[in-house]
Parts: sequence; C-alpha cells; structure tokens
Amino acid sequence: MNPVYNFSAGPSVLPKKVLQTAASELVDYRGSGMSVMEMSHRSALFEEIIRTCEESLRRVMKIPDSYKVLFLQGGASTQFAALPLNLLSGNRKADYVVTGQFSKKAYQEAKKYGDIRLAASSEDRNNTYIPRLERKDFRPDADYVHICLNNTIYGTCWDYLPDTGAPLAADISSCILSEPLDVSRFGLLYAGAQKNMAPAGLTVVIVREDLIGKALPYCPAMLDYKIMADNGSLYNTPPCYCIYMAGLVLRWIEEDMGGLEGMKARNEEKAALLYEYLDSQEYYRNPNEKRVRSRMNVTFVTGDAALDAKFAAEAGKAGLLNLKGHRSVGGMRASIYNAMPLEGVRALVEFMKRFAAENPKK
Repeated sequence: MNPVYNFSAGPSVLPKKVLQTAASELVDYRGSGMSVMEMSHRSALFEEIIRTCEESLRRVMKIPDSYKVLFLQGGASTQFAALPLNLLSGNRKADYVVTGQFSKKAYQEAKKYGDIRLAASSEDRNNTYIPRLERKDFRPDADYVHICLNNTIYGTCWDYLPDTGAPLAADISSCILSEPLDVSRFGLLYAGAQKNMAPAGLTVVIVREDLIGKALPYCPAMLDYKIMADNGSLYNTPPCYCIYMAGLVLRWIEEDMGGLEGMKARNEEKAALLYEYLDSQEYYRNPNEKRVRSRMNVTFVTGDAALDAKFAAEAGKAGLLNLKGHRSVGGMRASIYNAMPLEGVRALVEFMKRFAAENPKK
C-alpha cells in the first residue's frame, strides 16, 4: 500500500509518534484504569497533565513569566470577540491589518465593541502581499493593534513585525510552534490548536499580565481572561483530551525535533523544496510575493479551473489528500505543517511533475 500524506489545512496531520503514544494510552492512561477522555478535570492525574503541558509550552516558546497561558475552547474565531472585550479598556480604540479572510473576520467582529480602524489591507491585490507599515501608520492612542501572522487561505505570512507603539495582538493559529517567536514583542497571541499543536477543540491564549483584569463590563465570564487565568484554565471543564494531545506534541518537538530551532530548519527545507520546483517551471504558478510566502500553506494554480479540479482528484487517488484550495480562492493548497514529513513534499513534487507531463495545457 502506498503511503498517504494529508495536506489538510486543518484539522491537520499529527506526528505519527504522538498518535501511537495516544493510542497506547487511550483505554488506560498510565495504569489509572481510565482514559484521559473520561477522567475528572479536577483529578490529580489531569492536574499533572495540564501543568506539564503549560510548562512544556513555556519552555518550548520561551514564554516570559510575565505572561499568562490559557487553555480555552471556542476556536480562534471566539477570540475575535474575546480580544476586544478584554483589551478595549482604555480608549476603546484598536487598529487592525487585514491580510486574509481570518484577519478580516476578526476586524469585522471587533467593530461591534469599539472604535476599530482598518490600518491597512492587502485586499487590493487579492492578499498576495503584506503591507509595509511603520509606527506612523497606527493611532498613538490605540489600545492594541491586531494582525494574523500566517494567512492559511492565501498562503502568505508576515516577514517582519511592525513597530506599532500599542500592544501587538496576533492570531498565530497556522504557524504556532513552527519556528522561534519572540513572545515579548506581543501583548497577546492566540491560536486554534488544530494545525500544529493538537486536535480541534483547544485554543491557546498567551497574554501579558498587565493587559488582563480590565474587561468591558458586559464581557461574558467565559471570555474574561482574568477569570480564566485566576482559575488556571479550569473555570469550567476544559478540552481535556486536546490538552493531553498538545502535551504529547510538545514533547515530540522537544525530544525528537530539536525544539523550535530544529522545527524551523525542517519546515524551511520542506517549503524550499516545493517553492523551488514552483519557480523552476511554468505549468503551475504561486501568486504571492516571494518574501512573504508562507512556509506552512503553499498555494498554487494551473490557471485552468478544470485542470485544478482534476489535479486535486487525481492527487487524492495517489494518496496525496486534501490538496484542493479554499473555496474562496480555488486552485490548490498544500499545508505542510510541522508533522508533514519531507517525504510527503517529495511525493507531491513528483506527482506535480507527472501531472504536468500527462496533462498539457491547450
């Protein structure tokens, strides 16, 4: 049987070693006679799981002690509301940069809660670039500035961090744990875990302590960062199994991948292999500026919608799954997150060569 490679943008591929460990502990977690799925979140066993997971995340990402780590539910999309409800505590102003679908949704949601300004957008060129911004482009009295660091749908990523003056908040759902990140440059980071970290169901928020405890009066308790921080992410039942899985992934990164430095090198090698092929021929095209190409989500088109559809269908039959681009942009998208092996990218490039040879354009 030929190997199967899952290029889904999320929920996405998980490390095989992690899945094997989870399978071995599924019915009986470390002699407890229980699965993690069925144990109390107030038990000593689970308290150890969540504590170890947070300690590992702090160690891997080098999170300063002045930041709180929250394990939440609701997906990154819930943070589109939680963020302004917690951080619009001063002038009720925030600036947003729109570089893709999710940053646009975050901007539209935030407008319900205060004076939200569109500082810049890349929509004029179909989100194929990242605006070059300086401090003068942001309001000096903004409570925060929001960006999405990696754009899953369009396949771009920020190649620099703007000087904002105000605290910088970033959605890092599709690039968390893919390379080192200076957490101290941000006031807040948030991520849905289902791309690089764990199964769907867990959302991680990393927030500087001085930014919490000032939520708007009508902020729901479930979205209040201080309530969640004060309760150690156990205000209500958390996504227990996802937290357990995140802990296994973090252990894999530390013990097998050489931490985030090793993870970055691995991801750069995979992305370089695919982009070098794309740049060497004319059958496929990547529309994005080279300096902002994502290392997590590689988009490409043939220029013929029928050929694109045939490519995705035949790739699936060849064991290269979920390569169809997002419905809003079409084409193809190869999500090559942390757990995608180099062999998977090699198999994709070979298939691309074969498909181009067998399906000449008219």
